[in-house]
Amino acid sequence: MSRRLALGTVQFGLRYGIANEIGQVDRDQAAAILEHARAAAVDTLDTAIGYGQSEQRLGEIGVAGWHIVSKLPAIPDSCADVSRWVHESLDGSLSRLGVPRLYGLLLHRSQELLGPNGPALHRAMLAVKEQGRVQKIGVSVYGPDELAALVPKFPLDLVQSPFNIVDRRLAGSGWLHRLNESGTEVHVRSIFLQGLLLMPAAARPAKFRHWQTLWDSWHQWLQETRLTPVQACLGFALSQPEVARVVVGVDSLPQLQEILRAVDAPRTAAPRALMSDDLNLIDPSRWSAN
Repeated sequence: MSRRLALGTVQFGLRYGIANEIGQVDRDQAAAILEHARAAAVDTLDTAIGYGQSEQRLGEIGVAGWHIVSKLPAIPDSCADVSRWVHESLDGSLSRLGVPRLYGLLLHRSQELLGPNGPALHRAMLAVKEQGRVQKIGVSVYGPDELAALVPKFPLDLVQSPFNIVDRRLAGSGWLHRLNESGTEVHVRSIFLQGLLLMPAAARPAKFRHWQTLWDSWHQWLQETRLTPVQACLGFALSQPEVARVVVGVDSLPQLQEILRAVDAPRTAAPRALMSDDLNLIDPSRWSAN
């Protein structure tokens, strides 16, 4: 089952996550994490140009043989040639990573495909795929609602989306099934809701008390099932057979070891009381405003 995990590496390049108490992972710890993940049959890494030093750090450690998914940032306002920008951005990623090709190249801002640069952007991504420098192209979305306008116009090989016990929009909207049926590979991220689902009640920031009824149900369910938060979150994501990879980010080797131990934990259906469609909770980009 660990083969269905992908190692998220944003923490290798930035301080990331509401529960992160360590900061950016240092090089030695990152190398130990990669070595342990590979020994456990994890074969996929998730990174991005926008993840600070992540690509450079991975290249310094050595990532030959890994399936690597990276992401293009927003097109700069000063960009006069979208095709050239895509090719040069990919060149930079491959150089920093020290690899000849990527498994996946995604757009960090999927909506750019619907803007004036969309056709040129898609043609450029198709071109690097045809050149063999990228195996799959696609998008990273913040919610499945982005897919309705994209999928009919732009065939996607790979889609990455948030998905967790609280945020089940990908499955509930039918998009998880539709993507799978169309042959699109699905990777899910934010299964711990940036660490919020792993925090003890006493450590949870006061602004999240607005959803206290949900948290009470969460802790009660964990107590009844005797699952740890990691086991519950990971088991929920892995219970979806249409999900090809579950992206997990870690701040330390012990965190990765805990995740790998949790892979084979018993799985119990998560109650509907734990679901929410409140974007102020399930969309971390809104947290700073609340």
